[in-house]
Amino acid sequence: MNLPPAGWRLRVHDCLGSTTDPLLRLAAAGEPEGIAILALRQTAGRGRDGRVWDSPAGNLYVSALLRPGGPARDIGQWALLSAVALHDALSPFLPPGARLTAKWPNDLLLDGAKVAGILTDSAADPTGQVEWIIFGMGANLAAAPPVPGRETACLARDGHAAPAPQVVAAALLRAIDWWRGVLVAEGFGAIRQAWMARGPVMGQALAMRDGRAGRYAGLADDGSLLLAGEGRIVALSTGEIGGEAR
Repeated sequence: MNLPPAGWRLRVHDCLGSTTDPLLRLAAAGEPEGIAILALRQTAGRGRDGRVWDSPAGNLYVSALLRPGGPARDIGQWALLSAVALHDALSPFLPPGARLTAKWPNDLLLDGAKVAGILTDSAADPTGQVEWIIFGMGANLAAAPPVPGRETACLARDGHAAPAPQVVAAALLRAIDWWRGVLVAEGFGAIRQAWMARGPVMGQALAMRDGRAGRYAGLADDGSLLLAGEGRIVALSTGEIGGEAR
């Protein structure tokens, strides 16, 4: 099934600067939630901290707009939901024997190398409630452009064919819709458990890019990363993992 779920509108473009830019304009203009924009190629894709996201044809570049409401402090929990959904959308298309894992807070790894990333934009109203969230999601389906300082991978390898971006985009929107229903029915605890089931192995050594290090001890109730070391566990709500033990 290559269709998005009921209530979603998927717009497909041959080429855009960034799939998020038009959604930012639509969100500001009051566009209802449930719209997603897919580009078959981007010319100005961006990643975390303003990094350039190389966007050749054949990979996935899609952004989606939600208006979930709720406190703005919960936006990070929605970002983890999007990672679970992207993991589920890519899993049926993995090369034989490959392992896909979530990397806190916004990446997916294929056998330890970066294969996908998520960039979250959001706005809150004057009362501190979420006005809108946009997830910009990219995944290396057919090619693995280099990223300075890290190894990259794609789904197409060893004769394994890459899925079409349109197929993965539709699967992704279905997964977002599904996990949103889980969040509403069961609360964030279910999303937390789902992310941890797709994340690092407990006790795995992790090093943050700011120099902090420890062993992975799961996620806190609010989605913060738990690092164990020197006889204590520290909860990190910001930061980026720079290294992982294989």
